[in-house]
Amino acid sequence: MTTLQITAKGQLTLKRELMQQLGVAPGDKVRVEPIAGGGGVTLRPDRQTGSFADLAGRFAGRVEGPVTIEEMNRVIAAGWAGQR
Repeated sequence: MTTLQITAKGQLTLKRELMQQLGVAPGDKVRVEPIAGGGGVTLRPDRQTGSFADLAGRFAGRVEGPVTIEEMNRVIAAGWAGQR
């Protein structure tokens, strides 16, 4: 069990061991969800979900001809961010 202290700004700093167990690094997001019945929360990494199959057809009707790596990266990033 790990005890964390809440700062004056209402923030928590996760200890390195806990970050390693969660598989997160500085800058990553975590999801905090209340447990039914109150009094506790669950803490999980906030991982984007999706697959390469979800990416299929993202360029359809948007580009003509070859697509650059930069264009692919923009479309992929928008897809992971939930933008259509």
